[in-house]
Amino acid sequence: MSWYEEEDLWVGFAEVMFPERREQEATELIASSPLLKVSAGTRVLDLACGPAVHVVPMARAGAEVTGVDLSPAMLERARAACERAGVSARLIHANMLDFVEQDAFDLVINMYTSFGYFTDPGDNLTVLRNIRASLVPGGAAVIDLLGKEVLAGWVGRPQSVAVPGGTVFMEDTILDDWSRLRTDWTLVRGNEVRRSTILSHLYSAVELRTLFEQAGFVDIEFFGGFDTAPYDNHAKRLIVRGFRGD
Repeated sequence: MSWYEEEDLWVGFAEVMFPERREQEATELIASSPLLKVSAGTRVLDLACGPAVHVVPMARAGAEVTGVDLSPAMLERARAACERAGVSARLIHANMLDFVEQDAFDLVINMYTSFGYFTDPGDNLTVLRNIRASLVPGGAAVIDLLGKEVLAGWVGRPQSVAVPGGTVFMEDTILDDWSRLRTDWTLVRGNEVRRSTILSHLYSAVELRTLFEQAGFVDIEFFGGFDTAPYDNHAKRLIVRGFRGD
């Protein structure tokens, strides 16, 4: 079983991955970012949608949203979030490596460094090709990552995050000549100790450009945030947008 298939990770560390503040942040982001602009009838795919953090505000804005995730627990949380918000969305249990709906979406988003999960780099390219095939001609893909250049500025410093009744400790390790990252998470809550590991590929902007070009995208752009700030030494994230040209 691959690490991303382990439900203990998504359930046990959900408080760290998806704190309550993220819902408000996503609502503000959808309202303000030109990269995530939607309107009534915009067909959106949120690939690796998690608990519907972005699905809900996009649906509230009138978009026709499809959320895809491999975790049944995350999809249950997504359904509950949509019900609470009074919005409808199509939620699908699927692996992003396999999911394709030909010519179906105006916008595909992939948030919170949910790209690069697969051990074989060719599989990550397959995901991009699936995304392109799922877009209508002229449609856009927006992927949000922790870029290699940003990570290099702080990686190696252990971090801790307080959660109700306990603490989560996180430690990063660079692998395979800066091509992969392992993050070890340890939850300590009373007498409970829970551990999980996340493994993912690391990408720089130039490496992502090559990957997007190989997948057939055009007009590829990079940003340091969803406000379209430049991807430079001040960037906090690596946001890449590419279009299906034909």
